[in-house]
Amino acid sequence: MRWPRKHTFGLWPKGNGRNRSSGGATGGQTQATVATIYDPGCEEKEKYTAQNGDDYYGQAHTVDLDVASKYSKPKEAHWLVRRIFFLSWITSYDREQAFADLIAGITLGLTIIPQSIAYAALAGLSSEYGLYSAFIGSIIYVFFGTIPQVSIGPTSLMAILTLQFCADKPVQVVIVLAFLAGLVELAMGVFQLGFIVSFIPAPVTKAFTSGTALIVVFAQIKNLLGVRMKGFPSIGDFFTNIRPTDAAMGISCMVVLLLLRLLSQVNFKQDTPVTRRLKKILWYISISRNALVVFFTGLLVFIWVKKSSIEAVPFALSSKVSSAMPTIKLPPFAFEYQNRTYVFTDILHELGSGIVVVPIVAVLANVAIAKAFVKDGNLDASQEMLTLGLCNIAGSFFSAMPTCGAFTRSAVSQASGVRTPMAGIYTGLIVLSALSILTPYFQYIPKASLSAVLIAAVIFMIDLAPVKELWQTNKKDFFSWVGSFIICLVAGVELGLLFGIVLSMVFILLRLGNPKFEVTLKQHESTYYVHIVPQSDVYYTGVDALRSELRGACRLYHNDFPVVLDCARFMQFDATFSEMLISVAKEMASHDVLLILQNMSLKVQQMLPVMGNVRFCQEDSQLASHLQVEKEAPVLEAKL
Repeated sequence: MRWPRKHTFGLWPKGNGRNRSSGGATGGQTQATVATIYDPGCEEKEKYTAQNGDDYYGQAHTVDLDVASKYSKPKEAHWLVRRIFFLSWITSYDREQAFADLIAGITLGLTIIPQSIAYAALAGLSSEYGLYSAFIGSIIYVFFGTIPQVSIGPTSLMAILTLQFCADKPVQVVIVLAFLAGLVELAMGVFQLGFIVSFIPAPVTKAFTSGTALIVVFAQIKNLLGVRMKGFPSIGDFFTNIRPTDAAMGISCMVVLLLLRLLSQVNFKQDTPVTRRLKKILWYISISRNALVVFFTGLLVFIWVKKSSIEAVPFALSSKVSSAMPTIKLPPFAFEYQNRTYVFTDILHELGSGIVVVPIVAVLANVAIAKAFVKDGNLDASQEMLTLGLCNIAGSFFSAMPTCGAFTRSAVSQASGVRTPMAGIYTGLIVLSALSILTPYFQYIPKASLSAVLIAAVIFMIDLAPVKELWQTNKKDFFSWVGSFIICLVAGVELGLLFGIVLSMVFILLRLGNPKFEVTLKQHESTYYVHIVPQSDVYYTGVDALRSELRGACRLYHNDFPVVLDCARFMQFDATFSEMLISVAKEMASHDVLLILQNMSLKVQQMLPVMGNVRFCQEDSQLASHLQVEKEAPVLEAKL
């Protein structure tokens, strides 16, 4: 078959005397510009007669300047306002917002105090370290945070990671861990690495959260039942060492906490001012359940001690707190502990992978909470990273443990009607008041009640529902969830998270290297052609798969029909794409097969050399004209 000497991209010229309905022309003139390819023997400078691709598409999609002038992109805030976010809302702060923030701050303060004490115990620290973490994070977030609902402070997630990396180590190591985690988080924010969070899929995050929650339950079940054995006892030894008094205290606290949790779900048949007020009271009791349980159990022990002695108390109690008022000082980069001198390199060696795992997990949790509560969907993840880094760095100067946002406290803030991050000031002041007044009484809190608070807080984070759903919908996500969950329980939460991320990245690479294509035989009037459409974006990694698909389509249809390849989803077209298309086009030319490249921009077309059996088109009507030329070619050849 002899190809016509001259063919076009399917972009008809202005004033060429032809009326094409596809071009939308009137009076024998269209709106586009011609781009003509001459025969392969022409000089390269004569290859294109049209303007370049950018100019063409600029003409084809020009908008009236008068219309465009009515719309303008909102002016971006100054970088200082974006970073010190406090400046963006403080000028419009009013009395109504201040009152709402006061209520939310007090409510959150009553929630965070017992949680901080419990999470410090979970991390293997005394109570004051949890409160140090609670007040400084709340105050720092006021000035740099962007989401009013987010509450920075100690969490079960950070406590379990701290326990894992700092168990049986001096408390100074925990403080340095908070400082180093803050540095990593701050660097992630400064270098605008918020996009990294998008590469961690939801199933991996859910598996990690469920695995961590289950570890917390297992870690606290001994204190809940009064088992004082170290390590992992056998089942027989475990049950024989249960202390009835501690078990009764722990189980009773669990039942009370779960019942109080249900109060927020009480609905009344009639909606009256009295029922609305009563519902509000029940809701306040429900969100204050942790504080109520800790207060009344501590009060019970305090009365018991006053009537007899602390040795006569039948419950295991928290450790004694001597002095808890925070003092600002540098993190202990060098210290002595048990006749051993620790320097900074020794601390780094002790922490190991925790220096990276702790900040990454903290960022994941914080951004997930921010996404859940952001109103307009416009979340600056990098700013949240920067803020979290500042909270941890500042906390290390007050002997704090690593912190991040907490789902439960953020939900309490939302339900309390928080309006701005200013609520953190009131929360911080309440925590400081507790540090200055209540610390002598922390020793009266039973360990069983703190364990009940922790278990009741995390047990609802265990979500096994995705297993069945993912098995039915997406096997890859199912294996990511199951693998991450099991490894979290067996080998540690950091390895479980790493496994999920690596497995997801492998799936992404496999998809990039093996894209899917839809191959169909279509008919236009009396002309048949093979249509190949990618089902996903095609990068250079999928070039071999595309080559195989083109060759397979030609063999399947015995080289009888033209091949139309939709190029709209070719990403980052480069030399690898060009070489593949050139080699395939030459193979198809040897079998007299026409290759039509559809939806390829003019700028990309110029990367390909002139080839006799290659056509380009944009619209379906232009494709039809190429197919018509292909159909008439044998007749023209016979006449010649």
